[in-house]
Formats: sequence, C-alpha cells, structure tokens
Amino acid sequence: MIFGEDRMVALSRRDFGKAAGLTAGLTAAPALLAGCSSGPSKSAQAVAAARSWRVSGKALAGLGSFDSTLKSFMQERNVTCGQLAVVRKGKLVLSRGYTYSDDSGLTTQPTSLFRIASLTKPVTATAVLRLVQDGKLKLTDRAATLLGLSTTADPRLKDVTVLRLLQHLGGWDRDITPDPMYRLDAKIAQTLGVSLPVSQANIMKYVSAQKLDHAPGTQYAYSNYGFQLLGRIIEKVTGKKYEDYVQQVVLGPRGITRMRQGRSLTKTTGEVPYYSTYSGATVFDNSGKTVPYPYGGFNLENMDSHGGWLATAMDLTRFAGIYDGGTSVLSSASIKQAFAKPETGINDDGWYYGCGWDVRPVTGGLNTWHTGGLPGTFTLMVRRYDGLTWAALFDQRQEGDAPSDGALDSALHKAANAVKTWPTGDLTSTYF
Repeated sequence: MIFGEDRMVALSRRDFGKAAGLTAGLTAAPALLAGCSSGPSKSAQAVAAARSWRVSGKALAGLGSFDSTLKSFMQERNVTCGQLAVVRKGKLVLSRGYTYSDDSGLTTQPTSLFRIASLTKPVTATAVLRLVQDGKLKLTDRAATLLGLSTTADPRLKDVTVLRLLQHLGGWDRDITPDPMYRLDAKIAQTLGVSLPVSQANIMKYVSAQKLDHAPGTQYAYSNYGFQLLGRIIEKVTGKKYEDYVQQVVLGPRGITRMRQGRSLTKTTGEVPYYSTYSGATVFDNSGKTVPYPYGGFNLENMDSHGGWLATAMDLTRFAGIYDGGTSVLSSASIKQAFAKPETGINDDGWYYGCGWDVRPVTGGLNTWHTGGLPGTFTLMVRRYDGLTWAALFDQRQEGDAPSDGALDSALHKAANAVKTWPTGDLTSTYF
C-alpha cells in the first residue's frame, strides 16, 4: 500500500509483516490477545458481540464522516484502541479516542499514548535537518567517518552519506538480508559472543562486518538500520541523548510535551495495551522464554530513532505542522530539502522517499505521508496538498487473513472529501 492519494497502488515496504518477513520464527497464538474477557474459545463473532463502542475527545461540527470511518475500520478488524486527529490549515478540528472493547475499564482518550513505529522517522529526519540548518552537520558527511564504522568488509560503506541514510539509499535491503533491528538479536549475540539483550553498538558492529546489498545511492530500499545510524549521528554531533535533543529542538518549540520513548516491557502512564496474534522468544535474555510479541519479542529501546516514540495523534499533527512553514524549527530551505527528489528520482508508481517522508507530486502541490507498523501497532500520518493533515494510531495491526490495514488511507481521504463545510474553530488550546 502506498499512501498519499485516494487509492492504493502498491505494497509498501513499511507494511512490516509480509514485506519484512517479520512473522518468520514467530508462533501464532490460538486467538487474538485482545484483552477480551470472552476468551480464546469463542468465535470472532462472539467476541465482537461482547464489545461496545465508545468515543472520547472533541470534534467540531460537520466532521461525522471521520468518526464513522474509524468505527467501520476498527469494528471490521476487532481493533480495541484507536485515535485520530485532523488539522486543517493549522487548526486542530478533531481529536478523538476510540475504544471497541468489552473491558469497561479501558477507554482510549485523545491523550492516550501509542507506539508510533515508523512515524518516528520523520521526527528523526527533522532533527537531522535542523543540525544541517545550524551548520553542525552536512548532508554530504559520511556515516562511517562520523561513527567510526569499519569499512573493511565492504569499502562501499564509505559512500553512505547522511543524505543517503535519510532517503533509504544506504545500500541495506531487508528483502535480501534480514532486518538487523528486528529478527537477528540472537544471531548477533551469538556471532559477537555477547549475551542478550544486544546493544545498538553490537548491532552496528555486526552489520558493518557484512556486505551491503546495493551500492549506496543506486537503489531505494527501506532501512530501519539506516535511521538507527541517524540517531547515533545526532548523539555524536550534539553530545546529547537522541531523545533529549529531539525534545529540545523539534518537539519543545511546538509545545509537544507528551511524546516520549517507549519501553519494551513496561508501559508509561496513559499508554494503551498492544495486541498481536504472535508470540516468540524473548530478546532480553537467553532463557528462550516465549512472550507475547509486542512485549519482549523485539527490542523497542534499540529502535529509538527509527521506531521508538510514543505519541498521541494530535501530537503528530502538531509535529507535521513544522512542514507547513512558519515555525522556528525548520527554515523554508530545510523543508524544501526534506521533500526534494533523491538521486534515484521518482519511481514507477509516481512517488519517492524524501528525507523522512514519502512524497507524491499531485496537481496543486505535494502529498506527503508515512506509515508505521509493529506487532501490536499500525499508524498513518498524512499531509495533503490542500492544507489537511491527519494522523491515525491503533494498538493492533493486520495479521494473517484479517482485512488489510491499507484500506484506511483511501477511507480517510473519502471522509475528508465528504465534509461539505469545514468548521472554522480551533481545538489546539484545549490540548496544547
């Protein structure tokens, strides 16, 4: 699924399940771990029948099409927690939490925190572009030089620049070589002779000892590892923790105070639960213990700069407003760089990956977007050429033969197009 227009045109590399082969080595649970008291022995219809639909938050008049779209999407898939925020021309017009559950104690608020998965990438890209803007980093700087990575295994690693990392042109291809950020923890530990959990430094040492899949700059291949390196570059250049620098320079100036880094095994106050049909061996010790995949089947802490943030939907629409211009975070020149075509040009489907954003030229401007997915998480953020921005977050993603999450993109475009008269009010001061 490629987002950013009214129709799906291809399978996205950010659809982490099938595209990344993420289910390899996992065990399917007998039923969805959906927190329903009905239990695994009941049919899906019985589970759904026990659930009730609840909506929280605020929406200005005339936006009912968004509520009905989220209701249909979540009920068709038995998704427990969802969230949506909609901004039009800088004004927050809807901020909702949606709950579809038989647990009366579980109510999703517009302020509930969700793992946002790869919606982290535009955030990281913004921090990098700010360093470039401030003259502390150059897009032509070499990752291996900055981070002291060995280039003995593949001298082409010397050609991986900051810009190529931002545009997924570094040469790592998870369709060829398994993604080191998800499925190789045990192999990395065994190869290096260390115990689980592996560290980011362990991952970098392991990957640097392997050949690249492509010559840098020659082929787009979505790379979580490349954005993990960008996080380490931010720390190297600033002398600060990645999270601290982003909060100080990117989020703070926008009044975004709820966002924080997620944790694999513990929840922060107000964070939703996550549900997946899969379980697997813990990556946090060598016990081999089987755990629910969202809680120990992957190391969220290691994913800080490519998939680690927690946020609300309205935090993300507030963040996305940086790219509308007129803020202290990025200059117009930096925004132009974010959406510039890469050296590989526009692909056959009419879109390309800029610096942390998918970009599609359309009549009237650019549609820019990003998706995210983890076991227990599906996310979408869209900036439309006509001044509309929305973000949708869910605590469950498509697995097995469940209906595709990709249907949400066109459904939200249709919901927006169905609004006959847009309200003129602004809910921003209610939440920020």
